[in-house]
Amino acid sequence: MKIQKFEDIIAWQKGQDLAVDIYKLFNISRDFGFRDQIQRASVSISNNIAEGFDRMSDKQFVWFLYIALASCSEVKSMLYLSERLNYLNSEQTLLLVDKCNEVSKIIRGLIKSLSPNN
Repeated sequence: MKIQKFEDIIAWQKGQDLAVDIYKLFNISRDFGFRDQIQRASVSISNNIAEGFDRMSDKQFVWFLYIALASCSEVKSMLYLSERLNYLNSEQTLLLVDKCNEVSKIIRGLIKSLSPNN
C-alpha cells in the first residue's frame, strides 16, 4: 500500500513523539541557547520528513530524509552533552537516545526503500 500522506509515515510519527519528549524535558531549562537548539533539531526531524514527502519525487524525498537523519544525530549528540552538563540523568538520556536510534533506523529503511539501487 502506497502512503498517501506524511502523517502515515511511522518515522514522522515517532519523530513527533521524540520532539514532544524533548520539549517537555527541556521546557524549563534556563540554558536558553541549549534548549532552543535541541528543540529546533528535534522538530527538524519530522518537519523534514513531511516537507520531503510533499516534494512528490523520490529523489527529493530521500534528500530530506538525509536531513532528518542528520537532525536525529544532532539531537542524540546534544542528549549526550545534556547528561554531561547534568541537565538529564543517565536513565533519561538512554531512553531518549534509544528513541533517536529507533527513528534513525526507520529513516534509513525508508531511504533504502526509495533508493534506486536498493
